[in-house]
Amino acid sequence: MKKLTIILSIFFLPFILEAKNVWAFLTYSTFNSPEGPYIETYLTVAGNSVKYVKKENGKFQATVNVLMTFKQNGVIKAFNKYELNSPQIDDTSKNAYEFIDEQRFQVPNGTYDFELQLADKNNPGKPNPFTQQVNVDFPEGKPSFSGIQLVSSYSKSESVKTITKNGFDLVPYVYSYYPAKNKQMIFYCELYNMDKIVEPGQKFILCYYLESYESQMKFNDFAKVKTETAKAFNVVMAEFNIENLASGNYNIIIEARDQKNNLVASQKLFIQRSNPNAQLSYAEMLGKTGANSFAEKITNIDTLKEDISSTFPISSGLERSFVRSIIKSTDLQRLQDYFYGFWERRDKEDPEHAWLLYKEQVIKAQYNFGTRIKKGYQTDRGRVFLEYGPPNTRSQQYSEPNTYPYEIWQYYTLKQTQRNKKFVFYAPDVVTNDFFLLHSDAIGEPNYPAWQIFLQGRSYAPNDLQDTQSINAWGSYTGDLWDLPN
Repeated sequence: MKKLTIILSIFFLPFILEAKNVWAFLTYSTFNSPEGPYIETYLTVAGNSVKYVKKENGKFQATVNVLMTFKQNGVIKAFNKYELNSPQIDDTSKNAYEFIDEQRFQVPNGTYDFELQLADKNNPGKPNPFTQQVNVDFPEGKPSFSGIQLVSSYSKSESVKTITKNGFDLVPYVYSYYPAKNKQMIFYCELYNMDKIVEPGQKFILCYYLESYESQMKFNDFAKVKTETAKAFNVVMAEFNIENLASGNYNIIIEARDQKNNLVASQKLFIQRSNPNAQLSYAEMLGKTGANSFAEKITNIDTLKEDISSTFPISSGLERSFVRSIIKSTDLQRLQDYFYGFWERRDKEDPEHAWLLYKEQVIKAQYNFGTRIKKGYQTDRGRVFLEYGPPNTRSQQYSEPNTYPYEIWQYYTLKQTQRNKKFVFYAPDVVTNDFFLLHSDAIGEPNYPAWQIFLQGRSYAPNDLQDTQSINAWGSYTGDLWDLPN
């Protein structure tokens, strides 16, 4: 579900849905078949967010009304309106579970406006629509990957069901987030038309691995390479033991290469991991500083620690974990080795140049966003500035009568793959000048659909804290600024 140097470039953002009184989470992916492309949706609903009614058999059940539509230029191309029932339970106090739904929509190649509406049948309220653009692109006769489907568990199929693919029942893992309790990560993907560039029956190279989302650094401990026989349809079913995968943001990368190791197709999917107790291997974190290297010249240990700390905004989860483990160290050489290795991973030819360019941005972040108690790179605005660069537009609203002071930053392009992404920062007071990140639609960033309501919390308390529709307050430009064109 993502980008690289790929023939098929698809990116899907999983998002939390806060429909009126219904909490749910949605991901989706695309696949191809002899009948044509299709979109597959994976929806999970929190059992404790819906109302249960007693059935004739004495058990209790909740029902969610679901409407999914795919439109092009306002015309509906595919839709499904249905009731999603929870499992029947004996005790409504034991509803801390989730129920999952999977749907498939046959659609031709193209770009679609996807809309989802959810409503609790037993607790009526106006549903709030959630929309996102979906791209379906399987080039005729060219190698391409499907989206990557995360899998919770799988088993041999005894009959064909909605969750059946190639003889297996795949129970979807609906989230892009793996908490510490998860020890395994399973994923499924399909490769089409590899026999168009490699003779049928001949071998090609298939590899999959994890990389840092921030730095695109490949983790060799989570990488596999194998040869496969070229077919019109190849299946990728893989898993990693993630018990020692450090907390952080990652991409799953799948690549198909020809016999000369040329990349012919690839796919990418963003995931997050929380694992504070990981037993980490830091072998790849340390570089070898040569005599008179720029890192060797930093001999003041406090200065070096400050320089290392300033790299947090652009560090991977593993790098941040490593820094936390050594930042109190008094071993100057070890700190120098880490600092050199950090920049060598980003620019092997001239790591010092990469550091000096970044240092200029750290100085700008300090000047623009530093506070009396925080360095510029420690603030949310400073972190976003250093990680993504300066925004294309920066709207500053500090004196609206009904809102906290806030800023909306807009990026036309983010990390070369995301388009028209925005960040909302707010200041709970005007004394510290510290603006906190409240909401963003960028991958891996805090997403809070009710951000407009929150901003107006200075003078307005909504009756329903899950309400995502802001009131039309006088003097407020939040909606207008968010809807700025790119």
